[in-house]
Amino acid sequence: MKSHTRVAVIGGGVVGCSVLYHLTKLGWDDVMLIERSELTSGSTWHAAGGFHTLNADTNMAALQGYTIRLYKELEEITGMSCGLHHVGGVTLASTPERMDFLKAERAKHRYMGLDTEIVGPEEIKKLSPITNIEGVIGALYDPLDGHLDPSGTTHAYAKAAKMAGAEIVLRNPVLELNPRADGSWEVVTKEGTIIAEHIVNAGGLWAREVGEMAGVYMPLHPMEHQYLVTEDAPEVYELDRELPHVMDPEGESYLRQEGRGLCIGFYEQACDAWAERGTPMDFGHELLNNNLDRIGDSLEFAFRRFPVLERVGVKTVINGPFTFAPDGNPLVGPVPGLKNYWSACGVMAGFSQGGGVGLTLAEWMIDGEPSRDVFAMDVARFGDWITPGYTRAKVKENYQRRFSVSYPNEELPVARSHQTTPAYNIWKEQRAVFGAAYGMEAVNYFALEGEPLEETPSFRRSNAFDAVAAECRAVREAVGINEVHNFGKYRITGKGARDWLDVIMAGRIPKPGRLALNPMLSHKGKLIGDFTVSCLNDHEFMVTASFGMQAAHMRWFESNLPSDGSVTIENISTKRIGFQIAGPNARELLSRVAFEDVSAENFKFLDVKETDIGTCRALVQRVSYTGDLGYEIYVPIEQQVALYNTLFDAGQDLGLKPFGMRAMMSLRLEKSFGSWGREFRPDYMPVETGMDRFTAYNKKADFIGKAAAVKEKEEGASRKLCTFVVEAIDADVWGDEPIWHDGKVVGFVTSGGYAHYCQKSVAYGFLPTEIANDGLEVEIEVLGVMLKARMFTETLFDPKAERMIG
Repeated sequence: MKSHTRVAVIGGGVVGCSVLYHLTKLGWDDVMLIERSELTSGSTWHAAGGFHTLNADTNMAALQGYTIRLYKELEEITGMSCGLHHVGGVTLASTPERMDFLKAERAKHRYMGLDTEIVGPEEIKKLSPITNIEGVIGALYDPLDGHLDPSGTTHAYAKAAKMAGAEIVLRNPVLELNPRADGSWEVVTKEGTIIAEHIVNAGGLWAREVGEMAGVYMPLHPMEHQYLVTEDAPEVYELDRELPHVMDPEGESYLRQEGRGLCIGFYEQACDAWAERGTPMDFGHELLNNNLDRIGDSLEFAFRRFPVLERVGVKTVINGPFTFAPDGNPLVGPVPGLKNYWSACGVMAGFSQGGGVGLTLAEWMIDGEPSRDVFAMDVARFGDWITPGYTRAKVKENYQRRFSVSYPNEELPVARSHQTTPAYNIWKEQRAVFGAAYGMEAVNYFALEGEPLEETPSFRRSNAFDAVAAECRAVREAVGINEVHNFGKYRITGKGARDWLDVIMAGRIPKPGRLALNPMLSHKGKLIGDFTVSCLNDHEFMVTASFGMQAAHMRWFESNLPSDGSVTIENISTKRIGFQIAGPNARELLSRVAFEDVSAENFKFLDVKETDIGTCRALVQRVSYTGDLGYEIYVPIEQQVALYNTLFDAGQDLGLKPFGMRAMMSLRLEKSFGSWGREFRPDYMPVETGMDRFTAYNKKADFIGKAAAVKEKEEGASRKLCTFVVEAIDADVWGDEPIWHDGKVVGFVTSGGYAHYCQKSVAYGFLPTEIANDGLEVEIEVLGVMLKARMFTETLFDPKAERMIG
């Protein structure tokens, strides 16, 4: 065993071996893997071995496609068999809602290059003769789906890595992880101590424990999962081909052929968490006690869907633990707050996602960033607000919802009110319907009298439609009030603050008393932040961005801080909160409560002022995401209620009404304002998204990503972000729908919805630059229906920005 290594991967399951292989594939050969027992000794050995591409996140789906295609490459490299069975997969739909979901997924696949198709009941019966199609409307068929040999595949990864120079050490538990002053790690094992430049936690069932060794909490929890293998069945082995996988969401089951019999597994409602106080270190090649009572209802349904199951005996029952994150996606990337400590955990679908996880992490470690936006599995999507109790509750919810339809407007019920602001009860008294992001409650909309206090999940227009329309009218015709707690906010101070921001941000850094919109770029010129930079004085700034990006942005800030102590950063996201007021009466409302002149001449668009509002000392910014005349008013959290009372009392005769995030996202459509995570994300660069107008290419500072951004500007972008009016009926775009022109898919939608005040259905999306002209007629596929759409370049509301800047 070597004493020094560039990377020490801890954990010898399929994910750890994939990370090891991809590190060597991308050029690092001084790498090693340390395993406490034998390869596959955790969850890998008892996995059912299925793989599929279906995933609500398009980049995750693409990485799953990469994983599946990788297996043949591994076989060619190593001469070993992965036991591949590319039999295809059928996901059944028994309700119109499920069919909408599958149509939406099929539409995404069109521009992703995945060859899936919607099939009817008769075609399902041809593909899988053992499936009872009673009550089935249709299905999504994916020819890439299949299964493999978990052990053989893991060993193929391992052999490929060893052939490229990696070392694998077995039967050697890691006992301690100690950080060193130079950023490397002391890895204390049973067989001795290793100095590693980087650590990768691929601990699987023991990932929590490997995290604790470094003093970090990994939000993961294992769940028991059961599947059955049957005796031989004539209906199976007498066929002249292998049966496809069948996913039956209504029955919470997946089924495939296993030899001459069948394998069927369940994600049952009566599920059990495992190892609540930690995974025993001596657990390994054991299974858990069978609990068939837990899957009794699911089995009964399976007997109706697959009648052959009633006629064959059960040969084997497998009940083993698998580890999940709260949302079911992996935890991948550099762990915030630690140097050179990387995560590759929570990969519950290891044979669908393991290759993509390995590739992503290797790119991140070697190239400094992944080749695509992987925030859906970034370990930084959870912050220090998360607790083991929250994790366990959400993991159980996710397990139970494994086969549930994922609606774009759905808010899940478990572990709610985990974080609230002082205004929470104020909104609740006004019939607020809440959502949650990054653990924090935020108002989605205010339910009308007589309407339920929850939004109906749907791919179509929901019961919130009329309420949101009323809120939009209140903003555009009078004045609305909305909470602004759900922005990430950072206080940047120090003598070096301005110069540092000039390098971190790609735009111009404003003078005292002004703010500026600023893209933040990666070294490759990709958008990694969409910021407002407010200059309070020469040595103090507040920067704001997406609330859900706090841990990711703090990770980036801290990794790029100067070593001389000239810059200090504080995350004040939940310390400085408040409200925005927006609409034609917003200035009059502010003038009634502010202690100084807020006229248009004295308080210009993009001005920032510290002033007294009622009894509060506030930071006021003249800017609003509604695209209207508006102001953001920030105060210390303990003064929020006082601020609200001041604004409420002064605004009653002005028509002051509260509005939520649904209205905000509708109003921004009328101004063609993009949204972080949809129009702006690490898949895109400034020119193609229109963010070049905020990028200061000629400023003296050599800002991060400048060379790549300048190159994109000089060469021009091959695609352009555009806005469309869509001839929608009862369903608007949400994102990822294909855009058709002349009978071909030429682009895709990033987001959209209904612009209530202008009464138009709007979509944002990318088109090839050469055809992106005002008035272009295209079609957008929404839930399987081709809808006519027209590109426009002049905003629907206030096209000359007279309201916004006047």
